[in-house]
Amino acid sequence: MGNPVEHSKSPWIHARFAELTGQTLQYGRRLIALDGFVQGVAAFRAEGGRGCNITVPFKFEAGALPGLHMTPRAALAQACNTLRFDADGIFADNTDGLGLVDDITRNAGVPLAGQRLLLIGAGGAAAGVLGPLIEAGPAHITVTNRTVGKAGTLVQRHAPLAAQHGVQLEASELQAVGGPYDVVINGTASSLAGAGVPVPDSVLKPGTLAVDMMYGPAADAFMHWATSHGAVARDGLGMLVEQAAEAFTAWRGVRPPSAQVLDELRRTLA
Repeated sequence: MGNPVEHSKSPWIHARFAELTGQTLQYGRRLIALDGFVQGVAAFRAEGGRGCNITVPFKFEAGALPGLHMTPRAALAQACNTLRFDADGIFADNTDGLGLVDDITRNAGVPLAGQRLLLIGAGGAAAGVLGPLIEAGPAHITVTNRTVGKAGTLVQRHAPLAAQHGVQLEASELQAVGGPYDVVINGTASSLAGAGVPVPDSVLKPGTLAVDMMYGPAADAFMHWATSHGAVARDGLGMLVEQAAEAFTAWRGVRPPSAQVLDELRRTLA
């Protein structure tokens, strides 16, 4: 469920997961009116829907639905991307952060422990990944956003978790982020809107891993900017598959072979 949603590769991913694990599942896209999220979820549930993924711009609204049983990471993010409709309410999780960390550390082979990270954005996507990024043990994370107050609020909410894991966590204005960083993550919707990269080139150095949480044409501008400055560019396709694997496991109790599906998806798109 999202707006826009027609670009989503999630139906293909979950169909392949179901095929490989012997599950019977129907998964499709549903465009939701910008002012109709609560009604859209209720209608789907009334039709017999058992669960759904939530994408932009509804992740914060999903975290505020009544009757939620939220995982601790979803509660910290105050944003959800995975819902499961149970008899006693709605199970709500945020699998974005786990998907991102798994893709960076396992698929891309880049360790996060002890590194300097820049997270661009403070919306639902960024909120969903900050907790798992902290738990991966980097030395320092800077959160930057067009409205620095939103970044500050996100940092303040995650400060106890950062202290627990010995991670320095700070908020910054876009043009004051300094650098360079070992890993730069774009969690804004600027890619979908076709806007330029909102941070200075100084955040990059040769070999920096620059990840756009978008994929396909929406990520092209960010990835071109990264490679033109000697960074290693990565789109959000791996994150998409890995977070989908977490959601599939929550719905079905079976862990799908995410690495195989990611490889198949990249070859299909190529």
